[in-house]
Amino acid sequence: QVQLIESGEGLVQAGGSLRLSCAASGRTFSNYAMGWFRQAPGKEREFVAFVSWSGGSTYYTNSVKGRFTISRDNAKDTVYLQMSSLKPEDTAIYYCAAVNRWKTTATNYMNEFLYDYWGKGTQVTVSS
Repeated sequence: QVQLIESGEGLVQAGGSLRLSCAASGRTFSNYAMGWFRQAPGKEREFVAFVSWSGGSTYYTNSVKGRFTISRDNAKDTVYLQMSSLKPEDTAIYYCAAVNRWKTTATNYMNEFLYDYWGKGTQVTVSS
């Protein structure tokens, strides 16, 4: 089992920045690729960003490219999501998720059903 705990929730004005963290425990962190997903009120959960087990590959949904950066520190068993130029439409609960590194390919990382473990989520609210 892998336990994931997100932190960094907050209320920010449009144009502001926020950094989310997700601390993992329970298994060897570097055996897992990591993703961030979000769910806005009344909407389905959607993919936001992905980082490979080594940190060498990252992918983003189009709406956050150039504004969000995903990174990881395997020495600290933590993945981060740095969010800048935030918009009201970024308001959502943000979830981190872990997937066994051997399950991921260059095309399936956006599929939430691929992921093995999930955190409980952290709220991000962007005011206009």
